[in-house]
Amino acid sequence: MVLVRVVWMMVMFLSGCVMASAQTKAPESATLALRLPPAGAPAEANGTVQFIGTATVLIRYQGFTILTDPNFLHKGDHVHLGYGITSERLTNPALNLEQLPPIDLVVLSHLHEDHFDRLVQEKLDKNIPIITTKSAAKKLKDMGFQRTFGLATWDRIDIEKGEARLRITAAPGRHGKAGMQALLPSVMGSVLDFGPNAAAPAYRMYVSGDTLIYDDLKAIPQRFPGVDLALLHLGGTRILGVFKVTMDGKDGVTLMQIVQPKKAIPIHYDDYDVFKSPLSDFAREAKAAGLDQQVVYLAHGDTYTFGPAEH
Repeated sequence: MVLVRVVWMMVMFLSGCVMASAQTKAPESATLALRLPPAGAPAEANGTVQFIGTATVLIRYQGFTILTDPNFLHKGDHVHLGYGITSERLTNPALNLEQLPPIDLVVLSHLHEDHFDRLVQEKLDKNIPIITTKSAAKKLKDMGFQRTFGLATWDRIDIEKGEARLRITAAPGRHGKAGMQALLPSVMGSVLDFGPNAAAPAYRMYVSGDTLIYDDLKAIPQRFPGVDLALLHLGGTRILGVFKVTMDGKDGVTLMQIVQPKKAIPIHYDDYDVFKSPLSDFAREAKAAGLDQQVVYLAHGDTYTFGPAEH
């Protein structure tokens, strides 16, 4: 463990030096397209978000069924996080992979095993479309997944399913402080705009992904005002017990203050032993900030129901 720590610190220092000297010009955002088979039955008027565990949720709205960050390991199972680091799962998912309904697409914030585990890599249908980062899309193709769509920040994909329309835009995310980026996978948040007019969506949802608070997040409400629901990846994940790589409770409240969603659901907490900031941290901070009435708390298996937004 001491050797791993020393190597980690050395690589982090070197990568920080390299990144500090690198300067890149942001490319123009791209628009991709995906057409899905039309639904066989009319869509329900209301939508739902079901919390399965970790960052895994089922989103159902306007005929779309979307799975986020699929992780279906059970209590006592371990995930590999890279560099010889593992983490033990402390909970069970609300559903097993085999119990899922038919899925239209997966939204994957990044490629870590606590978001796309070995079981999913082996058993998930290789033809399900996966919307993710460019680097994750390439790695997923190498695993045999046939329909991967890689997005850079602010890239978007327009999705059709019969008469239903959905636009997903990649939002900023950073899975650690600047000097650690070379050691960690690229991360994206996601903005989901449901309806035929993405500029005035029937419902706007934001999924934070495994990010920390940094300045680029302030562009989200500028580009996407009026977020109806935010799903916040919390947990205060710490690598080697030291380096924070996901938001803790205080950070989650800060992100609410930045994005200003009408409602927020905390996810990605208490499920793995590297999660060091329990849900109670966030609940305390939200109450202190006067935001507790905007928060919806879901236990594993619980469902939040929503209707079309009033804009």
